[in-house]
Amino acid sequence: MLNRRDVLHGAASLMATAAPLSQALAADSSPEVRVIAKGLLVAEGPTYMPDGSVLLVELARRTLSRVTPDGKVSVVANLGGSPNGSAIGPDGACYVPNSGGWSFNLDAQGMQQGFLGQPSDYSGGSIQRVDLKTGKFTTLYTKVNGNGLRGPNDLVFDAHGGFWFTDLGKSRPRDRDWGGVYWAKADGSEIREVIYPLDGPNGIGLSPDGRTLYVALQSRELLAYNVTAPGVIDPRQRVLANMCNEPVAFDSLKVEENGNVVIGTPYGGGFTVVSPEGKITRMPFGGVSTNNLTFGGKDRRTIYATVAFPGMLVSMSWPRPGLVQPPKQT
Repeated sequence: MLNRRDVLHGAASLMATAAPLSQALAADSSPEVRVIAKGLLVAEGPTYMPDGSVLLVELARRTLSRVTPDGKVSVVANLGGSPNGSAIGPDGACYVPNSGGWSFNLDAQGMQQGFLGQPSDYSGGSIQRVDLKTGKFTTLYTKVNGNGLRGPNDLVFDAHGGFWFTDLGKSRPRDRDWGGVYWAKADGSEIREVIYPLDGPNGIGLSPDGRTLYVALQSRELLAYNVTAPGVIDPRQRVLANMCNEPVAFDSLKVEENGNVVIGTPYGGGFTVVSPEGKITRMPFGGVSTNNLTFGGKDRRTIYATVAFPGMLVSMSWPRPGLVQPPKQT
């Protein structure tokens, strides 16, 4: 497990490894965006399914939902709290990091406009397993080392059947939690604290060979760690991207077949693409502020992305195929 001293020392000593923004940042042309569904109540965590539908979570509706190719939305499971992501496990079930609730800002029409932090009915963080046939769910984890999970956010399976997930923590009017990265077994038998503390860990993913773990911080840094065994990393981090001086945020991420990391980039709009060597490319489009994404279609060259405010699922063509999940271990 990493402690705070390791994290701060690593960030200070390795910050110089991030590609200089002035040299590496480029902008691709904006792709055409197709709106599949509107009216979602703060959508995140899309997962493309073999039948062409997309599973996603609605944080304010507190559900795991399904969107069909023609835009129809149905509830798969009422999960409570605020589900924040989704991933299909080796058993075919959907695994959901649940943040335990958010307080949302509403406009005069009652539409969700933004996040305010920990709500009065906060229920604690958890990892849930959903049977997609019945909609029934079980709670696998609520604690690690005796400490309660605060705000599980994003999750990715490895080739061994375990999964990595981020815990963003919660914010309150005068303080907020440290976040962390964890690894757990899908059967509920083991959970490990791997990196703690981190400042706002959000997106998480694995390289095509499963040997590199990527973590996107809301502070606009992309970190990389070498995976040495299931649930084990080399604590020496690499800072692949540092956009701390840019008016953007980093959210969820996915990995392309060639190893590029694609990060949902709210506020700045579109996506930020980071190569394994740290080259940064921006892919903006039409003022749409995407947060989470998944690759789909027959050739995995379509991105399905969620837009939290207003709640939408959109799609667009992508120049390269996304990685098959989970990645193969070599």
